[in-house]
Amino acid sequence: QVQLAESGGGSVQAGDSLRLSCAASGRTFSISRMGWFRQAPGKEREFLAAFTWSSGRTYHADSVKGRFTISRDNAKYTVYLRMNVLVPEDTAVYYCAAGGAYWDYDQARTYDYWGQGTQVTVSS
Repeated sequence: QVQLAESGGGSVQAGDSLRLSCAASGRTFSISRMGWFRQAPGKEREFLAAFTWSSGRTYHADSVKGRFTISRDNAKYTVYLRMNVLVPEDTAVYYCAAGGAYWDYDQARTYDYWGQGTQVTVSS
């Protein structure tokens, strides 16, 4: 079993920044990759970024490339999502995910564990 504990969401103004955190616990040895997704009301779950632990390679969706950055803390087995220059269109529930697959990092179905989700609301 793997547990994911998220934090960092909140209500901010356009142009502000947030850093989301996701700490993994349990059978962390089974985790090959962690990622971030978001889902706005009435929309499909959208891939944002992923991190492969063994190689340190990161992946970012084109839609947020340059504004969102994924990073990790090896000692704490925690992954972060730094979000800069937020706009109202970023308003959504943000989810941390973890899985054992190395492929299809942008597909939600390849992840085995999910956090509870944290709300991010951006107003102008």
